[in-house]
Amino acid sequence: MNRLAAALIVAVTVQFCLSAEEWPQFRGPRGTGVTGAERYPTQWNAGENIRWSVGLPQPGNGSAIVADRKVYVCCALDADGLQRSLLCFDSQTGEKLWTQTVSIKEKMPTHKTNPFGGSTPATDGETVVVWHASAGLHAYDLDGNKVWSRDLGQFRHMWGYGSSPIIVGGRVFLNSGAGKNVFVAAFDLKTGETLWHHDEPVEGDGEYNPQKKYMGTWSSPVVIQRDGRGLLVVAMHTRIVGLDTENGDVVWFFPINSDRGDLAYSSPMVQGDVCLFNAGFKGPFVAFKITGQGDLSDHQLWRSENSPQSIGTGVIVGQHVYRPAAGPNLIDCTEVDSGKSIWQQRTKSAFWSSISLSGDVAYATDQRGTTTVFRPSPSGFIGVGECDLNDSTNATPALADGHVFLRTAGKLWCIGPQ
Repeated sequence: MNRLAAALIVAVTVQFCLSAEEWPQFRGPRGTGVTGAERYPTQWNAGENIRWSVGLPQPGNGSAIVADRKVYVCCALDADGLQRSLLCFDSQTGEKLWTQTVSIKEKMPTHKTNPFGGSTPATDGETVVVWHASAGLHAYDLDGNKVWSRDLGQFRHMWGYGSSPIIVGGRVFLNSGAGKNVFVAAFDLKTGETLWHHDEPVEGDGEYNPQKKYMGTWSSPVVIQRDGRGLLVVAMHTRIVGLDTENGDVVWFFPINSDRGDLAYSSPMVQGDVCLFNAGFKGPFVAFKITGQGDLSDHQLWRSENSPQSIGTGVIVGQHVYRPAAGPNLIDCTEVDSGKSIWQQRTKSAFWSSISLSGDVAYATDQRGTTTVFRPSPSGFIGVGECDLNDSTNATPALADGHVFLRTAGKLWCIGPQ
């Protein structure tokens, strides 16, 4: 086992053990949507069981993170996205502690459903990193002092940006996302130095593939351990890739081959030696074995065509995966080994956010700002609560310190007892 792989194993283990009641990056301590088993609120509305709420200057799809009694969220200060900020709040009171803003001269394209501020920050408890796409990658200490900044070029796509950085083992891993300038890279957390850079082959102009179908990746990577090494698993336009976390080499890849376009929104989900992924725009839902190297096409376990639109990522509980869908609007329970859909619960609105899980309680927030609280069970949908904040959102709930933290279009909320 090489030295970095060993360090990554320790980092992932320690991060989860020490941060089980924090939510330090997109989809929680290990990027799986799962945190510790502490009891979290299951009933609330805009006027009930709210510890605090604070206004935000602009809407955005990026989610909140929580660490060391601080809440961080990305937000543009203007509708054109020329001023892009990282905001820090006291998690106990909602008091704004600091704001760090960077400027960009040219207004970049995006979609009305994806306002600027589409990325989720990440922290290791000492440094917090934020990705502002064309406005750069930036690191600050917990008091808001700049540690380093990187200009990584221009990232242009008609639907904007949305991938989030993750931090593991003293490294920042980033999928640069949609557009023509597509790469995955690792950066030193202390200095911002590029440790490795993987250019993903892109056929087409970044928005349309050669078949004139939509293309792009907004997927955030996850880190796993296999065969004594760390692997960064990333959903790209046409394939899932497993990159060596030490040097960025492609260890394996699994082609998606969707005739509906080359789109990746959700993150890969891994359990044991099985990887599951749901392509975007009602593309295929696939499962394959993570064994061996190179092309893993012949390792496919199953493939389901014309799946529900997948933007948010699900959670795996036991032998079943629970997924949010955005057309048709539903929560789905699927058997991991077979790909068989066990049940589907129809909902009133679409899910763009990912599911968060603590113990036996899951949280799925729809675009209306209603969080469906349920208990994952293959025997059928078990509803616990429907919690409405009367404000739209595409962000994922963060579960930390016994409270639910949720960013909506107009506010940042801390839900739970005083």
